[in-house]
Order: sequence, then structure tokens, then C-alpha cells
Amino acid sequence: MSFGERQMSASQTATKQEMNGDVQVHLEGVPAEVLRQVEVCLQPFKLSENQLKEVTSWLKRDMNHGLRKHRHKNAAVKMLPTFVRATPDGTERGDFLALDLGGTNLRVLHVSVGQEQQRVVTMDSQICEIPQNIMLGTGEQLFDHLAKCLSAFLDTKPTLKGKTLPLGFTFSFPCEQKEIDKSILIRWTKGFNCSGVEGHDVVQLLRDAVLRRGEYDIGSIAMVNDTVGTMMSCGYGDQSCEIGMIIGTGTNACYMEEMKNVKRVEGEDGRMCINTEWGGFGDDGALSSIQTEMDRQVDRDSLNPGVHIFEKMISGMYLGEVVRLVLVKLTQQKLLFDGQPSPDLLSQGTFETRFISEIEQEDVGLDKAQVILTELGLKASPVDCQLVRLVCNTISTRSAQLCAAALATIAKRIRKHRGLDHLKTTVGVDGTVYKKHPNFSKMLQDTIKVLAPKCDIKLLISEDGSGKGAAMVTAVAQRLARQSRLLEESSGEDSEEEMEEDDEYQ
Repeated sequence: MSFGERQMSASQTATKQEMNGDVQVHLEGVPAEVLRQVEVCLQPFKLSENQLKEVTSWLKRDMNHGLRKHRHKNAAVKMLPTFVRATPDGTERGDFLALDLGGTNLRVLHVSVGQEQQRVVTMDSQICEIPQNIMLGTGEQLFDHLAKCLSAFLDTKPTLKGKTLPLGFTFSFPCEQKEIDKSILIRWTKGFNCSGVEGHDVVQLLRDAVLRRGEYDIGSIAMVNDTVGTMMSCGYGDQSCEIGMIIGTGTNACYMEEMKNVKRVEGEDGRMCINTEWGGFGDDGALSSIQTEMDRQVDRDSLNPGVHIFEKMISGMYLGEVVRLVLVKLTQQKLLFDGQPSPDLLSQGTFETRFISEIEQEDVGLDKAQVILTELGLKASPVDCQLVRLVCNTISTRSAQLCAAALATIAKRIRKHRGLDHLKTTVGVDGTVYKKHPNFSKMLQDTIKVLAPKCDIKLLISEDGSGKGAAMVTAVAQRLARQSRLLEESSGEDSEEEMEEDDEYQ
């Protein structure tokens, strides 16, 4: 019996019979022999509990490699230090600016951290387009454009004029972070190719652009990874939140690691948030035993073959394509659509991941399937719709279970290194796959309970990690800096006046 078997939606009128340890799924109106052959095709996607436990062992090993000083360079899971040394404690207050650059639009925000009931309120935000000529121009042109957009936003906020506010900068491109306020761009992605930026500190480039503009000043700048922002945006209201996870177009996770285990950064006291970059899990072949022929084809046909193997098995950019390849195979075997594929079905990228969520909806899923398949030029019978839904269910279940295995690995690591019998923690979650799929959250939680029975994990949807989360990273950095200054001020000898005052009470 595979661990992936679960009760199907009532709208599919599915029943199961368990015989000799095997679960047989029966779909109303589907011939038993057809269903049996479909199940044979889907079997490689159904992971047993033992296989999922193996996945946690492989990831545990790769996380250790990524944290090591000398093995990090060749590690598939990079485990990048973020220099975020604490989560919110609820005392953070004040006004903050945030910039979010992750694509063709820049978002500028003013975030006010409230005085009552631990409220984080986004007062205002503005979208600023990044024109194509700037995306492909010089770095100076790009950062001058960012400074111009920030200036235009401040013009709409008279109460902020003249103030020097700290800023959280979400810069969603591959960077090597050196400090909370120093981050070196490794390479451009997402259609950007600005000269003179790769290999340079993007924080300094932003500061230089603000100085060139000369209209305003900004205070401290904190570089924010979007996954870290996800964790921090939840952490202000729930101080047990020490893990962040994104499962959307791509996937990643971060968590608070014990400093003594972060060998690439000096110091052994306290904790630091680690950006795992777990999308690269499997790039060294670790997942080859559970990759299917469809997974390998998705990888071959992608823009980056051999890279981000784990991400290609679980994230929204690829799940629809995995389903499409399965449907093509079943059609070729004359198990779907009378063996007649359409040009759209045979074209890469036509079966969108959002179709999976729509088809798996409990009450209207089969009707949605009929509409979607018709729009793809397929003549789909009611039996075809049920089988397509079974395929979607199988692929989304595997995604949730692999995601749960990775999350369980992190939770168990935290529990072990803190010497706890039982860990209770919260995970801040973001991403369309998690938010839009009707069953993903439940499948994720059910699997975590099996793989990490000594960890009580609460999943909390993050609200605006790149905005509120960026502000919280900046707020926490300021709080720690203030505390550090207070310690420095109190570390010297008392003044003669203070000692004389003490003598008066003796």
C-alpha cells in the first residue's frame, strides 16, 4: 500500500477496497481494466512511507553539507546565511520603507508597525514599471530608476518628507549575502541583463543612486530574501514562527539555525536564519531513484536542465507539465480520449498548473475538467474527466508529500539541535500552489504528522512577505542594533560621579 493513497473527493463517487495490502480505487463508470492500466502508469508517482523517510535522510545529509565551510561550494542545498539573527518579539515599532524588485514591476511600500495589539499595517504601496530598455541597460540606469520610483512615492506621502527611514530591500535574484546590508549579485535572471551589476553590492548601488538623486535620504538598508520575509511577516503576530516556506511558481524554505552550526560565519552564540535554497535538492542525483520518466523529460525540456530538480517535482512552474506528459502517455496507450490527442495536448506548457487546482475542487471539479479539456481541443467523455482528475490528484499528492518530507527534515533538525523532546513551532507559508489547491494544506499536514511525530507544526499563511516581511527584517535589525549599543554603553567602568552616588547609600 503506497503512502500516497487517500480518500478521493465525494464528487468522484470513488470507493476503495483493500485486498492483500493493496488499495484498489474504483471510479464510477470507469471500466476496471482501464483503471488498472492507468494505475500502473501512475504507480511511480506514489511514494511509500519508507521512500519519504529516505528523502528526509538525503535532505538532512545535504543540509549538513551546505552548512559546512569547505563542503558548501559543491553542496546541492546551499544553506545560505541571511544575517537575520532573530525573529520579531512584538516590541518592534515605527515607520519603514520597503522596495520589492522581483520582475518587471517594482513595488514601493510604506509600512507602519503599530503601537497596539501587535498590528502591522501597510499604509500605502505603489507599483512602478521597469521598462524593457532599463532591464537591458546599465546598472546605473536601473538603480537611478529605482531611486526615481522611491522619490515619486515619497512625494505622495507628505508626512514622510524630510524623514530618514530604514528600508527593507527584497531583491529576488541570486545573490551572495555578506551582511544584512551587503549582497553581491551572482547573476541576472527573469529577463534582466543590466551591465555593471553582477559581482557588485546591490545595496551600495541603491545608496549611490539615492545620493545622485539628492532629493531624500534613507537610513539603514536590510536585504531581504522573499522566503525570509514570509517567515518574518508571520513572526510578528506569532513569535513561535521560526520557519518560512514558499510553494508557488518556485519553492524554497528558511529557518532559524543555531549559530554554532553555521560554519561559514564567525561566532557560535545565538541563531541565524538560513535560506536553504532547497529547490536545488537533487541536483547531485540524490532524487534519481524517485524521479519518473516524466520528471526527467520536464527537466530536459526546461530552461535549466540538471538544475533545481526538487523544484521541478513539486512547484507550480512544472506540475502542470508533469500532468500533461502523463495524459499524453495515457492517450498514446488509448486509455484516454479514444487515443486521439489534440495539437494543444502535444504542445509543451499548455496544461497549466492552475488547472490541477480547478479539476480537484470537490463539487465542480469534473465540470471544470470538461471545460478545460474541451478548450484544449479534446473530446473528453465523463470517464476521461474522472481519469484526468485521478492523474491530477496523484501528481498534487506527491508534491505535497515531498514538500512535507522536506519541512519535516527542518523541524526535526531544530528539535534535535535544541535538545527538545517535543517541538512546537509555526511555519509561515506563501505561494499559489499552497493557497489555491483545495487539498494541499491537509495533505501536507497529514504527511508531516507521520514523518515528524514529535513536532507540532502550525501552518500560517503569510501576508505580504516582500512588504511587511521586509519591514520586519529591518525592524528586528534595528532592535538588535539598539540592544547592542546599550550593552556597549554599559560595558565600561562606572564614572566617579556614579561611584560617589553609590557611596552615599552605604
